[in-house]
Amino acid sequence: MPNFCTTPYSSLPPAPVFIPPRLTRPSPGQLFRPPPLSGAILHAEKQFPKNPVPKMVDRLANSEANSKRITVVESCFGTAGQPLAIPGRVLIGEGILTKLCRKKPKLRQFFLFNDILVYGNIVIQKKKYNKQHIIPLESVTIDTAPDNVEYDLHNGWLIKTPTKSFSVFAATATEKSEWMNHIGKCVGDLLQKSGKAPAGEHAAVWVPDSEASVCMRCQKAKFTAVTRRHHCRKCGMVVCGPCSEKRYLLPSQSSRPVRVCDFCYNALTEGNGGTAQRIRQDAFNNNGGVASEEEDDDSSD
Repeated sequence: MPNFCTTPYSSLPPAPVFIPPRLTRPSPGQLFRPPPLSGAILHAEKQFPKNPVPKMVDRLANSEANSKRITVVESCFGTAGQPLAIPGRVLIGEGILTKLCRKKPKLRQFFLFNDILVYGNIVIQKKKYNKQHIIPLESVTIDTAPDNVEYDLHNGWLIKTPTKSFSVFAATATEKSEWMNHIGKCVGDLLQKSGKAPAGEHAAVWVPDSEASVCMRCQKAKFTAVTRRHHCRKCGMVVCGPCSEKRYLLPSQSSRPVRVCDFCYNALTEGNGGTAQRIRQDAFNNNGGVASEEEDDDSSD
């Protein structure tokens, strides 16, 4: 069952400094299980409401237990994953969420740090993950998502970044609230420290393949084994090939021009600025700089 504070650190000794002794340790079946770092922070907030997450993070940043826990996460991703241990980084919490991918919903393991959000495919639960993705929290905006009726998914929210946006779903409303609250606090603390403004533009959340039996632009092309589905990188709609033959350079998403539908292409190229961008894009296309079909489909996740 997805848990915000499910932890693979059962082999590590409890860190009593994180969990006030007056707090009752919950049983393994409950939401929080010792010795989760995130659970300690959540418990501390309830016990000491005047001691916010940023102060707790500062206290835990250089602790031995935090270093061990990050090392465990690194080992779960193996050599294919990027190093996660840097000075000042704290593992806030982790859990399994349902990520709504292009083809269907898939379970993914998520790790929330104070400055990044990491997720990957589950190979062996709590032991091995692959296809590591790292999202800087400074660029993240979150928003609640509607329920997905087709797959009976509830308690969802959107994770939006300039590069990629997607929806995830928790098992309960409580877990959703905890995830959103902690992500929001981490993002707010980062922006406050850096003096930066929140990201103003985000990549579109892709409409799942199953929600479109016909092209969402022309409303004529019916998708079959021969007539393939494609996604516009600007609006996220499912479109047919003829309605998305053009490419456009969206720097926040790719260094090469990506597939966009005709409607978005026309909107993007309106005015002199759009014309200049189109000229650069056409020159890029002529030099063979278009994203490959495999990258264009992005079906691996």
